[in-house]
Amino acid sequence: MNQALPFLARYGYLVVFVWVLAEQMGLPLPAEPFLLVAGGMTGQRQLSLHLTILLAILGSLLADSIWFVMGRRKGASVLSLLCRISLNPDSCVRHTLKIFSRYGAKTLLVAKFIPGISIIAAPLAGIYLLPWLRFLLFDGLGVCLWVGSFVGVGYLFSDQIAEIAASALDLGTSLTKILVLGLVLFIAWKYIQRRRFLGQLRIARISPEELKKKLDAGEAITIIDVRHSLEFESEPQTIPGALYLPFEKLQNDPFPIPSGQEIVLYCN
Repeated sequence: MNQALPFLARYGYLVVFVWVLAEQMGLPLPAEPFLLVAGGMTGQRQLSLHLTILLAILGSLLADSIWFVMGRRKGASVLSLLCRISLNPDSCVRHTLKIFSRYGAKTLLVAKFIPGISIIAAPLAGIYLLPWLRFLLFDGLGVCLWVGSFVGVGYLFSDQIAEIAASALDLGTSLTKILVLGLVLFIAWKYIQRRRFLGQLRIARISPEELKKKLDAGEAITIIDVRHSLEFESEPQTIPGALYLPFEKLQNDPFPIPSGQEIVLYCN
């Protein structure tokens, strides 16, 4: 314990910045518990409260700005990359699209507090071509609320957090191994969940080559483009002869399926 605390006190600022930056870039690192601990250290006068908050905000804003620029340049294709990085099911994109389409820039105010939306909100703002200043204003306010809340709670309950940290350190490397094993098992479970989800999709998947052969052969096929309107606007190219019917509209107003025809849904 006498060795660990001085190390954290000495390199804590760098760790705060890098940890938050890495988590907001998509790595499966839990930032909230770390911000609580950092807040507890500020309450124990081992770190500066203002500098800790500033560096955490800068780390988050830097990551968000990178994703914002990628969203503006790469369009909707960056969303699939985000889901692969975060190991979340693909439904997280559609869920976030729905929220952002409804609330716009205001989504950035609370995005950090909602799992699955936090990392996707910034590139969505770029895809929607949100002005830079408007993005920085709403995202900055949201980041300040997020960082301030967790660091503030850690600061207020610094004595209790210090006791927990001391007990954890007294357990030695055994607790570290348990935490590392827990993180590895969590990532593995999310990966298996995703592979299972993709496996279910492959059962009914048809390749572009197979579809073209069927169309060239004159088979009766109805192709429906169910992409979200944002994805369609970003990449308006679609399969020739396909009907554009967003999935949200298809849910509310079911499309009459022609009898005797094969239905192919195009979603990406």
